[in-house]
Amino acid sequence: MTDLEIAKLHLAGHSICLCKEGDILTDDSKGIAPMMKMIAEGRNLRGYSATDQIVGKAAAMLFVKAGITAVFGNVMSEAAYNYLTQHGITADSNTRTEKIINRQGTDICPMEKTVAAIEDAEAGYAALCQKIAELRRKQES
Repeated sequence: MTDLEIAKLHLAGHSICLCKEGDILTDDSKGIAPMMKMIAEGRNLRGYSATDQIVGKAAAMLFVKAGITAVFGNVMSEAAYNYLTQHGITADSNTRTEKIINRQGTDICPMEKTVAAIEDAEAGYAALCQKIAELRRKQES
C-alpha cells in the first residue's frame, strides 16, 4: 500500500492526513491551518503524501513549500491541481471545482484570493502569513 493510500484511509474524521513510511500525522483544524502550523513548527515533511478535505491553490502552495510528493483532496480546485502538477506533485481528487468558496458561502475563500496572482511557493507562504495576521487583528478589534 502506498503512503497516499494509507493517508486516504486515515483521513476519515480529520481535516488532513499526511503519511510517509508508516509515520501518520493528522490534524482537525480548518482550512490551511494544519499546514501553516506544521511549516511554522519547522517539521520536515519532505517526501510525505497528503490527503485533505479541501485543496485550493493556497494549500497547494503549502504542499509544494513543504516538499509533499502526492496530494489527494476530497475537493480540489483546478488552480490547485494545475499548481501541484506543474511542480511535479501527483494530484487527484474526488471532485474538481473551479473555485474554493469561503466558509460563509458568499465569496471566494480569502486565502485563495491572497495567492491567486502568486506563483512562487515561498512568496505565497509569506502572503498567507500576512493575510492570517491581518484577519486575526480584525477579529481582535
